[in-house]
Amino acid sequence: MAEEKATAPVEETTAAPVEKAAPVQDPQEFLENFNWEKYEQGIERVEDSKLEEFEKLVAENFVDTADEEVVTGTVVYLTDREAIIDINAKSEGVISLNEFRYNPGLTVGDKVEVLIDIREDKSGQLVLSHRKARTIMAWERVNKAHDKEEVVSGFVKCRTKGGMIVDVFGIEAFLPGSQIDVKPIRDYDQYVNKTMEFKVVKINHEFKNVVVSHKALIEADIEEQKKEIISQLEKGQVLEGVVKNVTSYGVFIDLGGVDGLIHITDLSWSRINHPNEVVDLDQKLNVVILDFDENKSRIQLGLKQLEKHPWDALSDEIKIGDKVKGKVVVIADYGAFIEVVEGVEGLVHVSEMSWSTHLRSAQDFVKVGDEIEAVVLTLDREDRKMSLGVKQLSPDPWTDITTKYPVASKHTGIVRNFTNFGVFVELEEGIDGLIYISDLSWTKKIKHPSEFVTVGDKLEVEVLELDVEGRKLSLGHKQTTENPWDKYESEFGLGSVHTASITEIVDKGATIDFNEDITAFVPQRHLEKEDGKKLGKGEEAEFKIIEFNKDFKRVVASHTAIFREEEERNVKAAVKRAKTSSDEAKPTLGDANEQLQALKDKMEGKK
Repeated sequence: MAEEKATAPVEETTAAPVEKAAPVQDPQEFLENFNWEKYEQGIERVEDSKLEEFEKLVAENFVDTADEEVVTGTVVYLTDREAIIDINAKSEGVISLNEFRYNPGLTVGDKVEVLIDIREDKSGQLVLSHRKARTIMAWERVNKAHDKEEVVSGFVKCRTKGGMIVDVFGIEAFLPGSQIDVKPIRDYDQYVNKTMEFKVVKINHEFKNVVVSHKALIEADIEEQKKEIISQLEKGQVLEGVVKNVTSYGVFIDLGGVDGLIHITDLSWSRINHPNEVVDLDQKLNVVILDFDENKSRIQLGLKQLEKHPWDALSDEIKIGDKVKGKVVVIADYGAFIEVVEGVEGLVHVSEMSWSTHLRSAQDFVKVGDEIEAVVLTLDREDRKMSLGVKQLSPDPWTDITTKYPVASKHTGIVRNFTNFGVFVELEEGIDGLIYISDLSWTKKIKHPSEFVTVGDKLEVEVLELDVEGRKLSLGHKQTTENPWDKYESEFGLGSVHTASITEIVDKGATIDFNEDITAFVPQRHLEKEDGKKLGKGEEAEFKIIEFNKDFKRVVASHTAIFREEEERNVKAAVKRAKTSSDEAKPTLGDANEQLQALKDKMEGKK
């Protein structure tokens, strides 16, 4: 029993190493000691189990250099130009150090990924490629990162049009400028030569293009913050924010992941032309929440609401009738807004800028930026409205109108405007009068005032009527000259005969010009000449005035009346002679009738 106990441990200790040593047999040693010649000749037989074990060991420990796959090797030696890599093949491989330019700290013992480029070159050397292996593995990693939405690390190499070039696993990826940060980037150079984290957002396998985003990482973090902030928002709440962007219509404020908008009208109680007059980019501000939509995705903020309204601080001493000074901030066609104190404005309507009554624009009196004085006409503190007047600073010209412009007095005015029915003439600032179209000329028939005058012309006028209460003046221009129709009434009286030419043939007759003022009308039947024909255009003849109306400036003439009157005189003379002859010669009734018929035929134009 003692011998058995003594030998038992020996068997256990000797058996254990045999069982453990078998699987770790060195394949290289086996190959070196194996006699291939005897094996091939059949002299030395090898058990099938040992051959299978050998093939298994070779498969597990040696790389098949015929396969084009990426393997991991170890740097065993470095020269000035090359790196010697052990990949557990029959021999070591070599790689040019140029492929490790990105990694200047490469040392012996480092693990590197390689691809078998050439199994044996002309010198029998195994040639490897780290660059190709790195590219293959890089695409695998990029695709994996894209599919699994993993975060990758990249090195920003340089700027390019529209963004940056980033090295990700050895692949040059594109980082658009809009994907660098959630806020607009003004200095791209600050990111060059920096290592940052990205998300792969797009891969184009056909063109081997990769697009990455740093903004996506920030947005993911912000989204969580945003949900928390939005859940706590309330109207009237005051928050601190940073000016993210300035536009012509307002300012976007970053509230810590949530954006809100301050409209330009909510920036200041005073009128401003652009928000940059009040805020600057990246400026920290306290803002108040005015409103938001149901989803709280659109948040309306206010800045001026944090200050007391200027109307509430307006001095109680200001009252109606007081004189105030202010700056013109806005001009419209109907008037100008004057800022009396910061944030408090009053409107000067265009009708309160001048005593003049003809229509004018506010731009004719003031321009933006002018410092003017005005009188407070109305003041409503509850509705925060104030109306001002400028004309009230000068005396009303209508005060002594009857003294300056009595009826029948003559003056010189300036044509300011005209309508279809007349002309508006300004005698002085605030004193306008109307000349009806019928009072422009004694003789000319005017269809529209523009035929007679133009705006800006100086015109002699006479005051015809004066309405002080209605502040109206009725003026006349023709009354400043003598009425030529007074003398024409005697010169072209009824029955007077004048020589003239036919000026124009019209539908119902013709017109003739006796002078520059008198144009007479000749009816159709009064154009007939003694021979039965009618007068034509340009033909000169004598005309008898058969109608003259001074009030309506109407003159009617006749050429036919000239010879018809003579014929009538001849008929009367013939009748008288016939009567005398009958008393002396006692002619027969038939003779008298023949003579009368002859005269009648002559008057009717018969031979």
